[in-house]
Amino acid sequence: MSDINKVVLAYSGGLDTSVILKWLQDTYQCEVVTFTADLGQGEELEPARQKALQFGIKPENIFIDDLREEFVRDFVFPMFRANTVYEGEYLLGTSIARPLIAKRQIEIANQTNADAVSHGATGKGNDQVRFELGYYGLKPDVKVIAPWREWDLLSREKLLAYAEKHHIPVDMKHQNGGAPYSMDANLLHISFEGRHLENPSAEAEETMWRWSVSPEAAPDAAEYLDVEFEKGDIVALNGVRMSPATVLTKLNELGGKHGIGRLDLVENRYVGMKSRGCYETPGGTIILKAHRAIESITLDREVAHLKDDLMPRYASMIYNGFWWAPERKVLQTLIDATQTTVNGWVRIKLYKGNVIVVSRDSKTNSLFDMNIATFDDDGGAYNQVDAGGFIKLNALRMRIAGRLNQK
Repeated sequence: MSDINKVVLAYSGGLDTSVILKWLQDTYQCEVVTFTADLGQGEELEPARQKALQFGIKPENIFIDDLREEFVRDFVFPMFRANTVYEGEYLLGTSIARPLIAKRQIEIANQTNADAVSHGATGKGNDQVRFELGYYGLKPDVKVIAPWREWDLLSREKLLAYAEKHHIPVDMKHQNGGAPYSMDANLLHISFEGRHLENPSAEAEETMWRWSVSPEAAPDAAEYLDVEFEKGDIVALNGVRMSPATVLTKLNELGGKHGIGRLDLVENRYVGMKSRGCYETPGGTIILKAHRAIESITLDREVAHLKDDLMPRYASMIYNGFWWAPERKVLQTLIDATQTTVNGWVRIKLYKGNVIVVSRDSKTNSLFDMNIATFDDDGGAYNQVDAGGFIKLNALRMRIAGRLNQK
């Protein structure tokens, strides 16, 4: 007999977590609470409620929470204040969602007096680490059930067979048979893994992509967009103020329309293996480019360079699941302190997969001085003779070494 009486399951209603729901009931003989997070995945979430009810979950134990604004405001935007990119390409669309899901899951566990939490991440993936580091960071003594590390249903085909045996409805079977892609979607991105993507030499099917047209099929006319920032966050598009979630939704629509944000990546997973995934992050791609543009005129040179030095470490913290760790919080405080002057606007051009910065300005915080930077007569604003002494001082050590090398 299990010592677990009630468990909160992170439940999407898809193949994996639907099988897990039934498996938890049969294996642990415990009460299950389902939690479904609306992070802007663009799908109707009520079917998840209906599936849970079909398996005897009490209505009061079914949680479907709209977390879109919190997700963008408190997780996505803070991440992009650091211009965060993992391994030079990945905009961390999956990684940044996990700490919020873990946070809300623990809140529900406390609310319902559950003694355990469960997730659908596999034993090969990063998400098991991200979820569980979040759980333990927020509720140190919580019990964690990770079915993929316990059961023998270790393939999509076995999951489908289990679902069929137990009459679990499964959506999105691939038209050619076989298992569907493993997909994750939220307001920041949609990812695709599995099937023939497991062969890194195979090109992704065009029909796989959901949010974006191919650059070849994008409009022949460019579209201009004015992006307004306050303290490093986007607050308005084309002069219209919007909430964080609305900003990202609108940028996804515009970016997808112009073929922006597709990525085919082989990443180094936390558990040690290489894994291939395809990603669509149209809005995030625009945010990153626009944010760097406004920082270029509002941040001090050394502050900007310090941020660039710290960013890979910050990205690794998020990728590896350390959002709730003290070092991430300390680093976030430093990053946020740099953003007080990041105010102004950027004009960008969207064209066939490209995000092109065409102008930028800050009326209150611009460090760009046209009188000093001009190639015309600056009226004495900059004394070019001063550069000689600067160069000689920086060259001194090399001149000394050069004399030795001449002997």
